[in-house]
Amino acid sequence: MNKFSHIDLRVNHLESVMPFYEALLPELGFTRTFHSLNWKVYAADGELPSAAYFAITEDREHKPNHNMIGFWADGQAEVDRIAKLVKENGGTINDGPRLFPISPTYYAVYFEDPCGNKYEMVHRLN
Repeated sequence: MNKFSHIDLRVNHLESVMPFYEALLPELGFTRTFHSLNWKVYAADGELPSAAYFAITEDREHKPNHNMIGFWADGQAEVDRIAKLVKENGGTINDGPRLFPISPTYYAVYFEDPCGNKYEMVHRLN
């Protein structure tokens, strides 16, 4: 059983980051929405509450830090595609996409959303 349940993410300006997440999250498999007044929720396939989901809320005092959320890619082409999507939708590429010396097949891109939350998209064979 995959123990992952959900992410509750804070952003400092919801309106400015939503175009970024509306483009990114469906590409990562979070294709269903369950929005409320204070939360924008994107769920993966499966029945709630057991389906993985990504929830975003505004906190004007939020300050990004060094925490990072990582996602698996099916291959290097998916890492490249996500990097392009990030750049086209207001995100920042911090490094990559490229091979990293973590292992001979560790191909990743490190990026941030428009308010500075950090992510990694990685493909790795071993």
